Amino acid sequence: MTLPPKVTERAFERLAEIGAAAQGKALRVAVEGGGCSGFQYEIDLDEPKDDDLVLEGHGEKVLIDSVSLPFLTEAVITFSEELIGARFVIENPNATSSCGCGTSFSM
Repeated sequence: MTLPPKVTERAFERLAEIGAAAQGKALRVAVEGGGCSGFQYEIDLDEPKDDDLVLEGHGEKVLIDSVSLPFLTEAVITFSEELIGARFVIENPNATSSCGCGTSFSM
Protein backbone atom coordinates (compact mmCIF):
# COMPACT_ATOMS: atom_id res chain seq x y z
CA MET A 1 0.00 0.00 0.00
CA THR A 2 1.32 3.44 -0.94
CA LEU A 3 1.04 6.06 1.79
CA PRO A 4 0.66 9.67 0.70
CA PRO A 5 2.93 12.42 1.96
CA LYS A 6 2.16 14.14 5.24
CA VAL A 7 1.99 17.90 5.68
CA THR A 8 2.99 19.35 9.03
CA GLU A 9 0.91 21.86 10.97
CA ARG A 10 3.71 24.41 10.46
CA ALA A 11 3.49 24.10 6.67
CA PHE A 12 -0.27 24.69 6.73
CA GLU A 13 0.22 27.60 9.16
CA ARG A 14 2.76 29.21 6.80
CA LEU A 15 0.35 28.87 3.87
CA ALA A 16 -2.27 30.64 5.97
CA GLU A 17 0.25 33.37 6.90
CA ILE A 18 0.95 34.12 3.23
CA GLY A 19 -2.75 33.95 2.37
CA ALA A 20 -2.53 31.20 -0.23
CA ALA A 21 -6.19 30.10 -0.01
CA ALA A 22 -7.36 33.73 0.08
CA GLN A 23 -5.64 34.14 -3.30
CA GLY A 24 -7.30 30.96 -4.63
CA LYS A 25 -3.96 29.16 -4.58
CA ALA A 26 -2.45 26.08 -2.97
CA LEU A 27 1.10 24.83 -2.47
CA ARG A 28 2.10 22.55 -5.34
CA VAL A 29 4.89 20.06 -4.65
CA ALA A 30 6.12 18.27 -7.77
CA VAL A 31 9.09 16.10 -8.71
CA GLU A 32 10.84 16.66 -12.03
CA GLY A 33 13.91 15.23 -13.70
CA GLY A 34 17.02 17.36 -13.36
CA GLY A 35 19.00 19.03 -10.64
CA CYS A 36 22.45 17.98 -9.53
CA SER A 37 21.25 14.63 -8.14
CA GLY A 38 18.85 13.42 -10.85
CA PHE A 39 15.48 14.68 -9.55
CA GLN A 40 14.42 18.02 -8.18
CA TYR A 41 11.48 19.39 -6.26
CA GLU A 42 9.37 22.14 -7.74
CA ILE A 43 7.49 24.07 -5.08
CA ASP A 44 5.10 26.82 -6.13
CA LEU A 45 1.69 28.33 -5.51
CA ASP A 46 -0.78 27.00 -8.07
CA GLU A 47 -4.41 26.12 -8.69
CA PRO A 48 -5.70 22.52 -8.31
CA LYS A 49 -5.84 20.29 -11.40
CA ASP A 50 -8.01 17.23 -12.02
CA ASP A 51 -5.32 14.60 -11.30
CA ASP A 52 -3.98 16.21 -8.09
CA LEU A 53 -3.95 14.62 -4.68
CA VAL A 54 -5.20 17.40 -2.38
CA LEU A 55 -4.04 17.44 1.25
CA GLU A 56 -5.94 19.93 3.42
CA GLY A 57 -5.46 21.60 6.79
CA HIS A 58 -6.23 24.96 8.41
CA GLY A 59 -8.30 25.90 5.33
CA GLU A 60 -5.19 25.53 3.14
CA LYS A 61 -4.27 22.96 0.49
CA VAL A 62 -1.16 21.15 -0.71
CA LEU A 63 -1.29 19.66 -4.22
CA ILE A 64 0.65 16.72 -5.60
CA ASP A 65 0.19 15.56 -9.19
CA SER A 66 -0.23 11.88 -10.02
CA VAL A 67 3.20 11.62 -11.69
CA SER A 68 5.04 13.01 -8.64
CA LEU A 69 3.07 11.06 -6.05
CA PRO A 70 5.10 7.78 -6.23
CA PHE A 71 8.31 9.76 -5.58
CA LEU A 72 6.79 11.31 -2.46
CA THR A 73 5.42 8.20 -0.74
CA GLU A 74 5.59 8.75 3.05
CA ALA A 75 7.44 12.06 2.62
CA VAL A 76 6.88 14.91 5.07
CA ILE A 77 6.30 18.43 3.80
CA THR A 78 7.14 21.10 6.37
CA PHE A 79 8.24 24.72 6.65
CA SER A 80 11.66 25.52 8.09
CA GLU A 81 12.96 28.84 9.40
CA GLU A 82 16.72 29.04 9.88
CA LEU A 83 19.32 31.78 10.02
CA ILE A 84 20.06 31.31 6.31
CA GLY A 85 16.41 31.65 5.31
CA ALA A 86 12.93 30.20 5.44
CA ARG A 87 11.49 27.66 2.99
CA PHE A 88 9.22 24.69 2.50
CA VAL A 89 11.19 21.47 2.98
CA ILE A 90 10.48 17.89 1.87
CA GLU A 91 11.81 15.12 4.11
CA ASN A 92 11.73 12.19 1.70
CA PRO A 93 12.51 8.66 2.98
CA ASN A 94 12.68 7.45 -0.65
CA ALA A 95 15.70 9.62 -1.50
CA THR A 96 18.98 7.71 -1.35
CA SER A 97 21.00 10.94 -1.47
CA SER A 98 20.34 14.63 -1.71
CA CYS A 99 22.17 17.78 -2.63
CA GLY A 100 23.15 20.46 -0.15
CA CYS A 101 20.62 22.79 -1.75
CA GLY A 102 17.77 20.64 -0.42
CA THR A 103 15.84 20.67 -3.70
CA SER A 104 17.70 17.94 -5.60
CA PHE A 105 17.78 14.22 -4.77
CA SER A 106 18.37 10.74 -6.19
CA MET A 107 16.54 7.46 -5.71
